[in-house]
Amino acid sequence: MILVAALSSVIAMTLWGAGILREIELDSVDQRFEIRGSQGAPDDVVIVDIDDRTFNDLGAQWPFPRSFHGRVIDQLRKAGAAEVAYDVQFTEPTIPKEDNALIRAVGRMGGVVLSTTEVDENGNSNVFGGEDVLRRFDARAASTIVDTDQSGTIRKMPYETDGLVSFPVAVAEQLLGEPISRRAFTEDGSAWIDYRGPPGTIRTVPFSMTMRGELPPGVFRGKTVVVGSSAPSLQDRHPTSTSGHDLMSGPEIQANGIWTAEHGFPLSSSSGLVDLLLIILLSAAAPALMFRFGPVPSIGLAVAVAGLYLLIVQLAFGSGTILPVTGPLSGLAFGVLGSLAVSYMDSAFERQRVRDTFARFVPESVVSDVLERTDEDLRLGGLRRECSVLFCDLRDFTAFAESLDPDRVILVLNRYLTLMSDEIMDQGGTLVAFMGDGIMAVFGAPIGQEDHADRALRAARSMVGARLDEFNEWVRAEGLGVGFRIGIGLNSGPVMSGQVGSTRRIEYTAIGDTTNTASRLESLTSDSPHDLLLSEATRIALTSPPADLVDVGEQEIRGRSKPVRLWSIADQR
Repeated sequence: MILVAALSSVIAMTLWGAGILREIELDSVDQRFEIRGSQGAPDDVVIVDIDDRTFNDLGAQWPFPRSFHGRVIDQLRKAGAAEVAYDVQFTEPTIPKEDNALIRAVGRMGGVVLSTTEVDENGNSNVFGGEDVLRRFDARAASTIVDTDQSGTIRKMPYETDGLVSFPVAVAEQLLGEPISRRAFTEDGSAWIDYRGPPGTIRTVPFSMTMRGELPPGVFRGKTVVVGSSAPSLQDRHPTSTSGHDLMSGPEIQANGIWTAEHGFPLSSSSGLVDLLLIILLSAAAPALMFRFGPVPSIGLAVAVAGLYLLIVQLAFGSGTILPVTGPLSGLAFGVLGSLAVSYMDSAFERQRVRDTFARFVPESVVSDVLERTDEDLRLGGLRRECSVLFCDLRDFTAFAESLDPDRVILVLNRYLTLMSDEIMDQGGTLVAFMGDGIMAVFGAPIGQEDHADRALRAARSMVGARLDEFNEWVRAEGLGVGFRIGIGLNSGPVMSGQVGSTRRIEYTAIGDTTNTASRLESLTSDSPHDLLLSEATRIALTSPPADLVDVGEQEIRGRSKPVRLWSIADQR
């Protein structure tokens, strides 16, 4: 068990260190945000939103005249905003009058942070024509380039990009009046954004209302105001940790980043040493439990350990620490699997030997049942169940086969049997026998199924429909003719199933009047316009009879004292 624990740790550490589990790990962080829920709108950050209402109110096209932005900044200054962060780029000159109106408003406000995504080789921007102009008007440029994961999700903020400090960091520095240390960021220069909630959590005021001074009392006083756009036409909307299937606007992402930086980066990942210790601890948990309690109880205990660890992870998240999930739980999972493998090694080898023996004579789907109910001589006892029996036959295949080489005949037959068998197995049926180009299957044995008739009818419907079409399309593509028809008979009732045969050869079978009738119904399809016939007993056994059942009438069946009412489905071909 020590070897199992060590090997589990190594595998989990390798997966963790190679980044193979990274996307799942990041998704788990999103789940932690979801479980934590919205933290409510922060009381120190507000967004002025260039939204669809703004475009309708102003009747202007983008980009707006820069005097509009200047008027907004003046309104924010008059309303007592503590800081203005403008998530709109002003890197190129427009009309001098408009440019000057904006620049003067920025100067009157003082300390405005302006966004850019363009930086020269020295880390300088071209906002308002360059750094000299910005300094003259007590403004500052910052990068609004954000870090995205492989999925395009924004979960972190960078300290800087191409030498220019990031937008949230610059705004927080303006408010705090001191530089933010790089030590708050990881080695790759990023930090988690502590999102306050899903899109729309942070209070928002339309740009048009702000420009006109139509403001709720005190809405901006003493607050950081982020100006940006959520209008879909401006394409500044992105997936985040808390947006789910929705998108969050760029200014709200920046506002969350600003709040995070202002409050000292409340979220941080655990250290690499802690991560490794957790992987080792959980990898050793399963072998220890297996050694103490045995296989079956240990599985339940391992699940409890996983649940307890996830609870600890969520509590740690609420306290500001992001613990790893996928690495430790992978170690736990590998520990469980490894311990079970060691615990059951001898019995597994013997069981596999018996399985291999029976798999040569009975369908694979009943092997597990055989192993559970065999006696010392590896014999399967009889069982009586309510079942549905299906017989299927490929029409005119014998005549078709006489004109082909044996290899081609077997190729065609195997293609047909594979498609039909897959459908039977997909619906939970048991393949009892192949009889040349015929198939016998049973639904409801050896494992009972309440909806055995429904499963049988679904399989039959697909076999005479989509599966046959697929087979005939292949036949035509191979140049072997226009295709085939099949006939299917279904009957439901009591069936005796079990293992029959000699000491040298055994088979699983299902016998009785129900089986005989199903076989005879299949034979009747050759002289019927219907490719599928099912008995009244099957119709009654259906838990959800389909609307397209067609009454075919009563029919004399050999071996039955009374006629049997038959049914089919409409529009089979």
